[in-house]
Amino acid sequence: MIDQATIDRIIQAAPIQEVISEYVTLKRRGANLIGLCPFHNEKTPSFTVSPSKGIFKCFGCNKGGNVVHFIMEHEQMTYYEALKFLAKKYNIEVQEKELTPEEIEAHNERESLLLVNDFANKYFINILHYHNEGRTVGLSYFQERGFREDIIQKFQLGYCLDSRDAFTQAALKEGYKKEFLIKTGLTIESENNYFLDRFRGRVIFPIHSLSGKIIAFGGRVLKKEEKAAKYLNSPESEIYHKSNELYGLYFAKQAIVRENRCYLVEGYADVISFFQSGIENVVASSGTSLTPGQIHLIHRFTENVTVIYDGDAAGIKASLRGIDLLLEEGLNIKVVLLPEGEDPDSFAHKNNASDVIAFIQQNSVDFIRFKANLLLSDAGNDPFKRANLIMDIVQSIAIIPNPIVRAEYVKECSNLLSVEEQMLYHEINKLIKKQREKNIKSTSLISGDSTTKISSSQPPIDVNEQKFDEEERNILQVLIKYGKWVLYYEDIENTLPVTVEDYILKELEQDQLHFNNALYALVLDEYHKNSQQENFNAENYFLHHTNSEISKLVANLISQKYTLSKIYSKVKKIDAESEKLRDYVERVILEYKNSIVVSQLREKLIEMKKATEDKNEELVKQLMKEIEQLEEIKNQLSKNLGERIIIKI
Repeated sequence: MIDQATIDRIIQAAPIQEVISEYVTLKRRGANLIGLCPFHNEKTPSFTVSPSKGIFKCFGCNKGGNVVHFIMEHEQMTYYEALKFLAKKYNIEVQEKELTPEEIEAHNERESLLLVNDFANKYFINILHYHNEGRTVGLSYFQERGFREDIIQKFQLGYCLDSRDAFTQAALKEGYKKEFLIKTGLTIESENNYFLDRFRGRVIFPIHSLSGKIIAFGGRVLKKEEKAAKYLNSPESEIYHKSNELYGLYFAKQAIVRENRCYLVEGYADVISFFQSGIENVVASSGTSLTPGQIHLIHRFTENVTVIYDGDAAGIKASLRGIDLLLEEGLNIKVVLLPEGEDPDSFAHKNNASDVIAFIQQNSVDFIRFKANLLLSDAGNDPFKRANLIMDIVQSIAIIPNPIVRAEYVKECSNLLSVEEQMLYHEINKLIKKQREKNIKSTSLISGDSTTKISSSQPPIDVNEQKFDEEERNILQVLIKYGKWVLYYEDIENTLPVTVEDYILKELEQDQLHFNNALYALVLDEYHKNSQQENFNAENYFLHHTNSEISKLVANLISQKYTLSKIYSKVKKIDAESEKLRDYVERVILEYKNSIVVSQLREKLIEMKKATEDKNEELVKQLMKEIEQLEEIKNQLSKNLGERIIIKI
């Protein structure tokens, strides 16, 4: 963990305009700088850098943040990796917290394993290019596969001699310890205490972490041996967890972000061949079914995934479960079936990038349709098989988190399978309900007098954090940008100032209002805890926050000015932001309260409908009273809002 003082020094030493100008051509526009956004394709510059605030913002793709966030986004690094990157660039010594003996030991072991892998990688590369066996066997194999020299070097491909322990002996001679050779899986120790090279006689595919470190290897056998597996991977270790890694992601990450799409293939050669053809946004699951960890990795860079299959029907069916996991993550999935007899490797070699992309675009279908067509061919006219098929499709649709997307798939499947939409919805709702019952542990309701506090009749917390998202965001924006500004004075002598933060925090507290969005709630809580400090500067505090999600959020908030609504601009001219700040602050609070009341009212009306259907007269009377109270509050809020139609975020 890097301490806050060091983080502050790094950010202060790294001028945002200087760092970004190494990646983007910037031109002066007033106090700011502008250029073409590196995160999406655009012809008109919308990427703005503010040196005075130390932030960037693209008004095309909405990416923004401070200098650390830019490096994170551009280089696809973690927060602390980006900090270390900048620290190294500006010669700043990184002061991290003192580690415990256990942490030191774990850190040292991890570093030792990485060092061993780094040596092995260089050794395998050297054998491939400069050893006679490496050139005649390993290099000739890659050349026969059509891999260019520059691609072989880029992916750091290598070869391990077909000898019992040539690599192990070379590593030991260089001083690398036996225990780390064994822990990485590079060396196998037999019962008779002699060594075996795991990858002997195989061409080597290094597996890189997201930051580019060698964490494992894949090896392909070249000899025809019945007992030998065609591909062999490093075993699980302290530095390698197969279920959390994707082959080629280190090379593909920037292209994935730029294209906003990830092509998913099966093997190492598929990735390399696509890359060589000019398609760089491609990764492989290394011949295994997709895992949640791998899916989370993809989701960090894009929501759009195209899965590319060869014509092996058995293999496709075996991988369907992994695709369901992609749907569950909320990703937009397309599937492409290559021509019979082709795999991604051979197809990429036979066609250039534009032809491959054109084929993918013309032949890609959504996953649900692909799955239905695949299973329909097996079901034929058998009613039992068709029923199982329908349930299979329903299960896939039910796990899609977005209800709008679910609805579209229901409509499509209804036409495709000749099944009524209502029947599909019935089965989907049953599955969703069953899953929710599993997830829900306990629910508590807030009780109290609904006539005095808005929150008293508030429904259970919605698991969807987008509820009231815009209203909560507006409040945070005003609080962080203008929190210390004086809003008005409580006495005629102008001696009791009420600041923006005083007003907002009081309004939220007296109605017992709590933010629904967890991130916004965290920021609000920290603001409240620090607001009484004399020199508290919210912008600086949150921009340099150790939680990268918080600092990125605040960077986006302060880069957006509130603007006059069209209605007000026709009525009166405003010369400065501050002149109507009070009206705006009061409005964002009223809008937030109004949204809550409307939501509560909607919930009560649903309850009323059910109580009426159940003929529960007592409950109906109670609900009618509560609805009347909420209607009164809503009418008053609407009246107050009508007097403040002036400013809009």
